[in-house]
Amino acid sequence: MEFEEYVSARGQELVRLGFTVSGDYQRAEDLAQIALMQAFRKWRKVRDADDPHHYVRRILVNEYLSMTRRRSFSEAPTADLDPQHTVPDHATGIAVSDDLWQALATLSARERVVLVLRYYQDLDDQTIADLLGIKPSSVRATTSRALASLRKARTSHRVNEGLK
Repeated sequence: MEFEEYVSARGQELVRLGFTVSGDYQRAEDLAQIALMQAFRKWRKVRDADDPHHYVRRILVNEYLSMTRRRSFSEAPTADLDPQHTVPDHATGIAVSDDLWQALATLSARERVVLVLRYYQDLDDQTIADLLGIKPSSVRATTSRALASLRKARTSHRVNEGLK
């Protein structure tokens, strides 16, 4: 597969992944572009990998996690959606809910990435562990903590709504 073919086939999927982890369409485009630039520089190595898409996804996820560590990237995802820039997808209808975005914004970047890879990308523990360079048990623990935080936020939201 040539690089141009890969971009045509998987480019929008990378943007959706970037959007789902960051909550910001412009940041998602930047993440996809950075991942594709890095993949292009090493295209022979990427193309010859067992799963080139896995390789590029890992670049994107690592770049997102690196961005969150930088001082200039301290704000939470905004999920400021522009209908012209969203790609129709069955999961988008669920993920776009304002309550969900607010709850996801309370999670750490790593927790958000693990949940996105697990439930949006439908990846197993071992694949997520490979992408993040951690152990599968760490993936499970992070998933458990993140889901507990979301449940707590949901319960808190219900209590606050009841007080109004």
